[in-house]
Amino acid sequence: MRFFDGHLTVLIGLIITLMTAGAIVSDGNYLSLFNLQSMAGQVPEIGLLAIGVLLAMCVGNGGIELSGIALANLSGVVAATIAVSFFSASQDPEIFSLIFIVVALATGFLGGLLNGLLIAYLKITAILCTLGTQMLFIGLAVAISDGRSVRVGAPGPLYEIGNGLLFEIPISFLLFIGVACIIGFVLRYTPFGMWLMLNGSNPKAAEYAGFPKNKVIISTYTVSGILSSLAGIIIAARTINVKWDYGTSYLLVAILIAVMAGVKPEGGYGRVICVVLSAITLQMMSSMLNFMGLSNFIRDFAWGALLLGFLGIGRFRLLDLINLQKHAISASVRSPHAQK
Repeated sequence: MRFFDGHLTVLIGLIITLMTAGAIVSDGNYLSLFNLQSMAGQVPEIGLLAIGVLLAMCVGNGGIELSGIALANLSGVVAATIAVSFFSASQDPEIFSLIFIVVALATGFLGGLLNGLLIAYLKITAILCTLGTQMLFIGLAVAISDGRSVRVGAPGPLYEIGNGLLFEIPISFLLFIGVACIIGFVLRYTPFGMWLMLNGSNPKAAEYAGFPKNKVIISTYTVSGILSSLAGIIIAARTINVKWDYGTSYLLVAILIAVMAGVKPEGGYGRVICVVLSAITLQMMSSMLNFMGLSNFIRDFAWGALLLGFLGIGRFRLLDLINLQKHAISASVRSPHAQK
């Protein structure tokens, strides 16, 4: 697989363009250390959800993860409710943070496992299954919290995850990059990654080759659920509160990030590095629009237009079209012309 491809090149170009345009419209403030740190701190929660969407799309079978943000919120609500009931965030910050993280991860694991089992064994179409579990997760979060926000507070370790800096870089962003590197390595260099991609690109071949299809699907959605719970932990650490309806637009944005990254909706192809750059690109665009004084409605309009645009572009592989034209020109040059 080539390191550089069309989507990677486009995303790098967009980031350079946004940095230049942002610096111009903000008189250089856009590239200040504070703003760069602010942007980096906001990328992880939506970036982790987008990697979950990447995995669901790549595994095929109409795969898509619609329950990500609902599971992230449920993980935060369950973890906060349990941690607050037994420990004090101010008196036992370390234990409180540890219990919160463990319970949130366990909730994400179980939610992702539920998705995988329903899709693998009951053969429910992924988009319908995750739409149903999205509503289930929302209902559970509302029931547990009575529809109100649950205060987490700012216990030291948990607060540092969402707001701390390491070498002037947000810890949450470093966590996001670390997780992305692990997922990228697994997809490219392990048998599981090969099975996942083959199941998405050619499920019949995967079945005849004896690949453990159901185990791959279950594992994929379980990992996606854990990624959602990681996003829920970062959300709780950043906002100090958790609520069932946080980030209602995140579902659209996570799908947009995956599509911009070149992930094939039909399955079988996707690159984590492109998802990371795509998430950074959208955050940079959002920040630039804020510097320009434009409303969030303009941002949502721009994101929707980008989603439709990249979906359209995805139907026509530009590089393949160029190569086809080159081959046609070469063939016409080599073919002898009849002389009269």
